[in-house]
Amino acid sequence: QYTVTGENILLLICGYLILRLLSKTTLRNRVVLITDSASALGKECAKVFHKGGARLILCGKNWEKLEDLAEQLANESDPTLTFPPKLVELDFSDMELMPEVVSDVLDCYGCLDVLIFNSSMKVKAPVQTLSLEMDKMVMDANYFGPITLAKGVLPSMITRRSGHIILVNSIQGKLAVPFRTTYAASKHAVQAFFDCLRAEVQEYGISVSTLSHTFIKAAPSVKQAPAANSVLSVLTRQKPHGVSPEEMAGELLKTLSSKKNEIIMAHSISKAAIYARSFFPNFFFAVTAAGVRSAAAMETVKNSHKHTPNPCGKPSQKS
Repeated sequence: QYTVTGENILLLICGYLILRLLSKTTLRNRVVLITDSASALGKECAKVFHKGGARLILCGKNWEKLEDLAEQLANESDPTLTFPPKLVELDFSDMELMPEVVSDVLDCYGCLDVLIFNSSMKVKAPVQTLSLEMDKMVMDANYFGPITLAKGVLPSMITRRSGHIILVNSIQGKLAVPFRTTYAASKHAVQAFFDCLRAEVQEYGISVSTLSHTFIKAAPSVKQAPAANSVLSVLTRQKPHGVSPEEMAGELLKTLSSKKNEIIMAHSISKAAIYARSFFPNFFFAVTAAGVRSAAAMETVKNSHKHTPNPCGKPSQKS
């Protein structure tokens, strides 16, 4: 016996809304490239766009994962209504291969309608512990790689006077958080680049959208420097709730239809922090600095409790 529950009704409503959105977005036959397609968000976007009839170009560093994703999409869809995805190996940390990657991308279908930047490299550590090599790695992955790919496909979009570039960015492209120096710098840089690009290419009928989030509810691949960063525990233990890959994919689908310039998917606290940074900068800086001092003090107290206690239960006397 089938029981109708509130959860079932909610799922039906969500499915209906997505179907309506798909019909309005007209994904069918559009060439869509997704970077880091094997990630949680990349997979969800691939599923949604594939079912919508898009001609997908799936990109990522791990070829086996790309093949597994392509096989999964084929098994879950009607081959008469969908197109088999094209696969392109893409590693933003290897900038020397970027011209070849751009060529491979354009060879897939000869053009590109939608470019979704989804990849990101994270690092969290005190600034004095981060090497210049690490700084360069993060900047390649989060800034130089994406802008190189965008520049590579842009002439094709300009010629066709059509295209949509979407950057999935972090909220840290809007405000800087302590112990995220390199990461925040890369996110600020890429945000500024695509903000400038938006104004430059509007006359060619090309849209540029940025979607900033706090974090995605999935197990991310985090690369950290070998440094103690537990002083951040107080700052990070009460992070705002993140967004699910399903929510993000739905928002990206809406953005393709609305062509909205900027979307911020964040908790009200994060939005308030952005507001404070813009209009009350001294207050914002004081709060973040106080947070670091508080975290450092708690770390000192925690470390003091790690000393081996006197076996007699009395404090030791120094002569």
